[in-house]
Amino acid sequence: MTETGTTAKARLARRYLEVNGEHPMTEADDAYVDRQFAPLEPLCARHGQDPDEVRGHMLAGRLPLPGYLRSDGTEMVAPDLLELVDEAGGLAELPDWFRGHWEDREEGAEEYESYLSGQNVCLHRLHPVTMRRKAELVRGITEALGRPAAGLPALHALVNELDALEPPFTAYDRLRFGGPVSRDTCIDAVRRDHPLG
Repeated sequence: MTETGTTAKARLARRYLEVNGEHPMTEADDAYVDRQFAPLEPLCARHGQDPDEVRGHMLAGRLPLPGYLRSDGTEMVAPDLLELVDEAGGLAELPDWFRGHWEDREEGAEEYESYLSGQNVCLHRLHPVTMRRKAELVRGITEALGRPAAGLPALHALVNELDALEPPFTAYDRLRFGGPVSRDTCIDAVRRDHPLG
């Protein structure tokens, strides 16, 4: 790795820790991340991209930060990170394309900032459509829990759809987010406390 690459990687690691805090990744965390995410450098190689340029875009807020840093320092990103840029029509078009998936401009801007943080690790496919649907499902589940008369089958239909969108998460996520994640509160707890029969 060049000195420039070493510097870019170190700067990105520092930025990642500023956002996520310092929580050690265990072997189980690493194994989970290996199943769900892709190492940055091989992903860049497959797409003909310079990893240091991609790191620069991450540091400049043009691409999301890595979702995880493995215990060995490997930057792990969504497998379709660069495909999303292509779908948007290029890096310059990504912000407007992304935010345009929400009717509420303010909500779209907030979701884009959340995307850039790299902390949006709660979906098998990180895309504006799935992000929006996840938010709708969480709202629907929360509202249904407040109205028991709405019926368990309808509640469980929402839970099942959310379950299909979300990965299992790992212990590291619960540390960096400071407690339960949406799978804990909107899937596992609902199934435990409101069984169908």
